[in-house]
Amino acid sequence: MVKNKFISYPCRKIFWELQFMESTYTDELVSITGEDITFFNYYFPTCKKKVVKIADIENIIILEPTLKNGKWRIHGTGNFKVWFPNDSDRPNRDRIFVAFLKNQWIDIGFTVKDGDRVEKILNSRNLIKKV
Repeated sequence: MVKNKFISYPCRKIFWELQFMESTYTDELVSITGEDITFFNYYFPTCKKKVVKIADIENIIILEPTLKNGKWRIHGTGNFKVWFPNDSDRPNRDRIFVAFLKNQWIDIGFTVKDGDRVEKILNSRNLIKKV
């Protein structure tokens, strides 16, 4: 949190919330807010969503889409370690994000429509780990 001794507490709270209003992102695949990331079409076969708190994410890496990294993984897992929510257009996406969770063995691989914007949002929250 950015602390400014010249801003009173209620204003500081509003200032903090306004910082993340710009970083909110939503498409058909994910929704990112200041507190969590929602993965739509997560569970198989019900396609229900999964909500993960930002605080529960250790870090996120960005991978080039390849056969090994999940480019053709439309839904599910290929290695029992990374689960991909349903995205029938994943082979055409420009990058794959993998979220490593603090309290779960299974990590989440996901794609988005606007990779540049999501990368910027996640970078602003210090979630991106360079590989």
